[in-house]
Amino acid sequence: MSYRRNTFSAALVAAAMFASLGGGPAAAETRIRVQSVIPTKADEVVMLNAFADDVRALTNGEVSIEVLPAGAVVGVRETLDAVDKGLVEGGFAWTHYWSGKHPAAMLFGSPVAGAGVGIDNIAFLSWFLYGGGKDLYDQLWDEMGVNIKGFMLQPVGPEALGWFREPINSMDDFRKYRFRTPPGIPGQTYKDIGVASVAMGGGDILPALEKGTIDAAEWCCPKPDSVFGLHKVLKHYYLQGLHQVVVNADIYINGDVYRSLTPHQQKAIEVAANASLIKALGYRIYENGKALKDLTENHGVQLHDTPADYFSAYMDAARASLEKNAAENAFFKEVWDSQKAFAEVAVPFWAGAQMSNASLGMAFAKSRQ
Repeated sequence: MSYRRNTFSAALVAAAMFASLGGGPAAAETRIRVQSVIPTKADEVVMLNAFADDVRALTNGEVSIEVLPAGAVVGVRETLDAVDKGLVEGGFAWTHYWSGKHPAAMLFGSPVAGAGVGIDNIAFLSWFLYGGGKDLYDQLWDEMGVNIKGFMLQPVGPEALGWFREPINSMDDFRKYRFRTPPGIPGQTYKDIGVASVAMGGGDILPALEKGTIDAAEWCCPKPDSVFGLHKVLKHYYLQGLHQVVVNADIYINGDVYRSLTPHQQKAIEVAANASLIKALGYRIYENGKALKDLTENHGVQLHDTPADYFSAYMDAARASLEKNAAENAFFKEVWDSQKAFAEVAVPFWAGAQMSNASLGMAFAKSRQ
C-alpha cells in the first residue's frame, strides 16, 4: 500500500473520530416553537422548560424547544389547530381541552373521577406506559383527524375541589355559586349535579372573580392556585375533589416536523418526556406542600374538608356521563374499556397499598396540630 493511500486512510479515520466526538460539521438545528395555553410564569411552563433543556442536551443542541406564552401566535382555543396546520411547530395544553374534537380526549387529559374506576395519577401512568394507554393515545390524533404527535409530560392530581367566598357545608351550599370548571365532561358533570359550571381558561379566572362573573373557582393545586392569585379574592379552600383526580399536561408537535427528525432525535424527545413524568410528580408534591403551608400561615386561607354528599353526587353523575359517551362513540368505549380492564387488575392492589400511605401521612399531619 502506498504512502499516499496510508495517509488518505488515516485522514478518513481521524475525520470519523473527530465527528464522533462532536468536532465535525454541526448538524442543522431544528427549532420547535411551542405555544402554551397558560402564562409563562406558571409552574407548568417551568417544568416544560426543563423538558426542553433535556431535549437539547440529549440531542447535542440539534433540537431546541422555544416556549411561547399563551396567545403568542394564535388564541388559546386555536392552539391545537395551529399545530395541526403548521402555523406553529408545537403546543402545550391539557388534552381534555380538545374534548370538543373528540370526547375521548378527556380520558387522556382528565379522566373524570378517576375514569369512574378508582385510577389515581400514579395508577394512570401505569396504564399509560404498560396497560396499552400509549398506543391508544397515539391513535387519538388519527381519530381527531389532526397531524399531531403528542407526548404526555406532566401528571398532577388529585386537584383541589376549589375556592369559595364562604364555607360550604353541603351540596345545597355549593349550588349557590357560579363555579369555574375545566371544559368537557368534568365541567359538564358539575352541571349534571346542579352546579352553575362556567368553563374558562386559567388566565381568565382571577379577572372573572374580580368582576363577579364567577364567585367560586377551581384551577389546580396549592402552588398553581397561589401563582394565579386565587387566594387574593377567595379564602375558603377545599382540597378533596373528584373532577380531576388525574390530570396530564402534554406537548403536541406537528406531525411533519416530528417525522423530519432523525430516529435519535425522536428517541431523545421520548426519553425526555418519560423523565418529565416522574420529575413532574416529584416537583408537584414539594411545591404544593410549601404553597399550602404559606397560604394557610401567611395569607389567611382557611382549609376545609369537602362536604360528604359531594362525593356520591359527583361520582354517580360522572359514571353516567362516561357510560353515555361510551354508548355513543366507539373509540371512547375502546379507551374506557382499556382503563376498566386495567383497573380490575391494578386498582385493588394499589388502592389497598395507598391506604397505608394515607394513614401514615394523616397520622403525621395530626401530630403537628
